[in-house]
Amino acid sequence: SFFARRRRIQRTHLYRRSQESCSTKHTSIMFLSSHLRGSVSRLVVSRSSTLGSGYAAAAQIQSSNSIRHRNFASLTSLIKELRTQTGAPMVECKKALSDPEVDGNLTKAVEWLRKHGSAKAASKLSGREASEGLVGVLTSADGQSASIVRVASETDFSARSESFGKLVEDVAGAALALESVQGSIDVDGDLLPASTTNGTVKTALDEAILAIRENLQISEANRLSTSEGSASVLTGYVHGRIPGSDCAGTSAAVVEIAKIDDKSKATREEMVDAGKKLAMHVVAAKPAYLNPDAVPADVLEKEKAILMEQMTDSGKPADILEKIVTGRMRKFYEGVCLTDQAHMVEEGNPKISKALGDKGLEVKSFQYKSIA
Repeated sequence: SFFARRRRIQRTHLYRRSQESCSTKHTSIMFLSSHLRGSVSRLVVSRSSTLGSGYAAAAQIQSSNSIRHRNFASLTSLIKELRTQTGAPMVECKKALSDPEVDGNLTKAVEWLRKHGSAKAASKLSGREASEGLVGVLTSADGQSASIVRVASETDFSARSESFGKLVEDVAGAALALESVQGSIDVDGDLLPASTTNGTVKTALDEAILAIRENLQISEANRLSTSEGSASVLTGYVHGRIPGSDCAGTSAAVVEIAKIDDKSKATREEMVDAGKKLAMHVVAAKPAYLNPDAVPADVLEKEKAILMEQMTDSGKPADILEKIVTGRMRKFYEGVCLTDQAHMVEEGNPKISKALGDKGLEVKSFQYKSIA
C-alpha cells in the first residue's frame, strides 16, 4: 500500500542519517583522540625534558657541593698538618695555604710563614720584656768542649713548653759546634747564622716565636774548651730540667776538672764524677770567682775598706786591726771563691780544694748561668 511504502522510505532515510551522524561523530572522536594523544605526548616529552633538566641541574649542584666539600676537607687537613708542623695559629696557617703563590703546598706554606708570619710576630712582640726562660748545657762526647747558653722568654709557662725546650737544645748544639770560637759567642754575628738539625739558629728562633707568640731572645752563649795538652775534662749539670729534655733547665754549670800532676791516679770516670758533683755545688752555692787570686784588686780594696771602717772606733792597734781584717777576708773568700767554699755535695762538707786534692784533682775553671 501507499502508506506502507512511505514508512519504509522514511525508515531508510532515518537509518542513513543515523549512519552519517555516527560516522561524523566517530571522525570527530578520532580527531579529538588523535589531538589529545599528541598533546599528551608533547606534555610527556616536555615533562620529561623538564625533569631531565632538573635532574641534571641537581646533579651538577650535588657535584659542585661534593667538590667544595672535598676542597674544604682538604684545606682543613692541610691547616691542621701545617699547624702541627709549625705551631703557628690557625689563621696564619690558612693565610699561608690560601696564598696564590703557595696554592696548598705545605713546603711553600712553611716558607711563607717564615717570611711573613715570623717577621710579623717578631715585630709585634719585640718590645715586650723577656725575663723568664731556660739555660742549656751540652758537652762533647770526649769531654773536651762544652756550651752553655741562656734563652729568654716572657713567661715561665712558655719556657717549659716543648717548642721552647727544643729551641734551647738547638741553640746549645749550634754553640757547641762553633769550634773556632772560645769563650763568649757573638749571637748576631756567629750564633744566629750557625747550622742546626733543621736549618739555622735564626730559623729555629723565628719558628719558635711564631709557635709560642712571645718575645724570645738568645741572651747569652758561651763555648768552653779544655786547655791544650792538659789532661782535663769538662762536665756539666742542669738544675730544674724541663720534662723531655736532658740539657735545658732553670740554671746550670760547667766545670773543668784536671789532674794536679802526672802522679795522679784518678781515672776519667772519677774525674767526670768529681766534676758532676762540683757542678751541682756551683749551682747551689753560686760562687763569683774561681779562687782568691781571681778576685779583682778593686773588689778586694773595697771590701777591706768596708771592714776597716767598721772597726774605726774599736780603739785597737793597727797591727791587730790588720789581723782582724785578714781573718774576715778569709770569710769573704769562702763566700765568693769556689776553691775556698765548703763542698755542699761531698759528705762532711770538706773544703773544695781539699776534697779535690785528696783525689789528685783540681778545678781549672767554671761557668754558671741562671735565668733568675
